[in-house]
Amino acid sequence: MDSLVFLGTGDAMGVPRVYCDCDVCTEARTTGNNRRFRSLVMIQGQDGDFLIDCGPDWRSQMERIGKRFADKILVTHAHFDHIGGLPEWADACRWLRRKGQLYAPQEVIETILKQFPWLDRHLDINTVDDSITLGGWKITSWKVCHGYNGFSYAYRLEKNGFRWVYCSDSIGLNEEEKKPLHDLDLLVLGTSFYHETAAYRTRSVYDMQEAAQLLSEVRPVKAIYTHMSHDIDVHADYPLPANVELAMTGMRVNLG
Repeated sequence: MDSLVFLGTGDAMGVPRVYCDCDVCTEARTTGNNRRFRSLVMIQGQDGDFLIDCGPDWRSQMERIGKRFADKILVTHAHFDHIGGLPEWADACRWLRRKGQLYAPQEVIETILKQFPWLDRHLDINTVDDSITLGGWKITSWKVCHGYNGFSYAYRLEKNGFRWVYCSDSIGLNEEEKKPLHDLDLLVLGTSFYHETAAYRTRSVYDMQEAAQLLSEVRPVKAIYTHMSHDIDVHADYPLPANVELAMTGMRVNLG
């Protein structure tokens, strides 16, 4: 059976935040249960492994699991916390004389190559504007609202009758954007705060209260919240829906 491994569960700044001495950041520096690298997951299975996203903590995440190379990486959008590790990956490809396979929608690829125009010397660039197959998973992408930060892409993955979605960066999805979220065995959803008090127009990711409303509409069998800021304490007893779990670094989930 394939599995989903959470290598990073944090928001754009990670936890602890270098400037912060709040209780969550302090705990993250000591016992470390709230320590969160930038969001990244690995899908493992007998048909091959791949990563979703490659943020600036990529090297530390790979070292932590003793993995020396990534063959395939699927990217959700071109914000630094999701692509900051691409130069290190490309450098690994250069040293090992192996071409990595980078997958992303065309407009995401264009933005990435504007920032890192030399990447395609070491990576094969593959577009994901329709559907692709990675590790035996049929993967479809669609554009989702990322609020103040523009847009991101979500991915729906299907294999052997199991259906799940990875949607790390979104807020205020409209009815069309919600359609692929129905009939899921698992929804992995970004929720940066339990209740975010910033003005809505300045926000970019669901909070957990808004996410609960979304879940009541799309009704996945199970949901896992990721992309969490230092507002979230994994030891707290939040009033979450019964089918919700908070992602933790290293957590492994069966996909089937």
